[in-house]
Amino acid sequence: KGTIHLFRKSQRSFVGKLTHEFRLVAADRRSWKILLFGAINLVCIGFLLMWCSSTNSIALTAYTYLTIFDLFSLVTCLISYWVMMKKPSPVYSFGFERFEVLAVFASTVLAQLGALFILKESAERFLEQPEIHTGRLLVGTFVALFFNLFTMLSIRNKPFAYVSEAASTSWLQEHVADLSRSICGIIPGLSSIFLPRMNPFVLIDIAGALALCITYMLIEINNYFAVDTASAIAIALMTFGTMYPMSVYSGKVLLQTTPPHVIGQLDKLLREVSTLDGVLEVRNEHFWTLGFGTLAGSVHVRIRRDANEQMVLAHVTNRLYTLVSTLTVQIFKDDWIRPTLSAVPIANNILNLSDHHVIPMPSLKAADNLNPVTSTPAKPSSPPPEFSFNTPGKNVSPVVLLNTQTRPYGLGFNHGSVPYGSVLNQGLGIPGMGATQGFRTGFTNVPSRYGTNTRGHPRP
Repeated sequence: KGTIHLFRKSQRSFVGKLTHEFRLVAADRRSWKILLFGAINLVCIGFLLMWCSSTNSIALTAYTYLTIFDLFSLVTCLISYWVMMKKPSPVYSFGFERFEVLAVFASTVLAQLGALFILKESAERFLEQPEIHTGRLLVGTFVALFFNLFTMLSIRNKPFAYVSEAASTSWLQEHVADLSRSICGIIPGLSSIFLPRMNPFVLIDIAGALALCITYMLIEINNYFAVDTASAIAIALMTFGTMYPMSVYSGKVLLQTTPPHVIGQLDKLLREVSTLDGVLEVRNEHFWTLGFGTLAGSVHVRIRRDANEQMVLAHVTNRLYTLVSTLTVQIFKDDWIRPTLSAVPIANNILNLSDHHVIPMPSLKAADNLNPVTSTPAKPSSPPPEFSFNTPGKNVSPVVLLNTQTRPYGLGFNHGSVPYGSVLNQGLGIPGMGATQGFRTGFTNVPSRYGTNTRGHPRP
């Protein structure tokens, strides 16, 4: 027998939960490499920041921010491994894939904020340009370039690899692509390297290092210190232009939008589903991107009453599962519910059904062309047509007539309230259609001969 605890254990704090999840990730050997690169990255960032302070170079500071972005990308890679280990829970029924989308979005936004900070500092330096020391400028440039390229090419970062391919190209990639086409026209063997488009992270690392090398040469030759500020602005603009398309793409995923490149395929699949046997209507469809490369969706399918629900569900799922990996399909059978017909309230002093009964009167327009002797009203026991517009039960109000004459028993007529819930009151105001006017099925003073009218004269 176990120990009985009178009180619940206190829940873990945020730091405790974070430590538990970190231990879960660290237990996987694949994450050891990422942790090692992260430790080296922290050491490299420390040295670079010290060299930025000693050289007083804002261009080297802007390039160091790319190394800090590499640290964010390593954290994103760890989150990607953690997402693969976690299973869906009642709270997160779709899994934890959106965490890596959020990590990519946060990393790219922070890189853009760093670029904006560099632009602000550069604008201040244009007013008063300080002296730049080039002693460790070139060393810091090559250390940062080597570590950035080594990190990007050594570790397979699945989230950023997907975003860099799926997002739209940056202006830097477009200009380099135009230049690459010209170079590949002269040297066709380089087409496998430069085309169709280069990796944006590798491209910005090389372009930033090239800008710093030009800065070092101009300062050493002419002591032109303003070129350091110009290089910082160039690196900041390249960083912002590279990260912005990735932020937009990951932000659209977080907003649960439908990817534009799959809208045509989804429309085609929905048309195929609507033509399946037993399917009457496909409605309330909603498809969105759950994670990178994962599409989720829900749809309502209305089927015939005699259709097999499981068979239709299997066919619908089979058609949509080729594109939508996480799919929710709700099947419901067709059910034409008749509208409820409400009656006009009747006074209590005339609610004695033994002396009163309800008679449906025809509408005013219909009474002009109706012959009361030869017309045959609808049967009281038959329900109104489903899509009828002039049925007595829908367009007229009930009329209660005082029954002062003897009822013709034995004729097979039903007395009392008819199945319809409403009859028009205008019939009482029609000349010649009062209580003394009779129908075959509703009144008591019908002539014995059906060949004569109500006044006893022969019919023409």
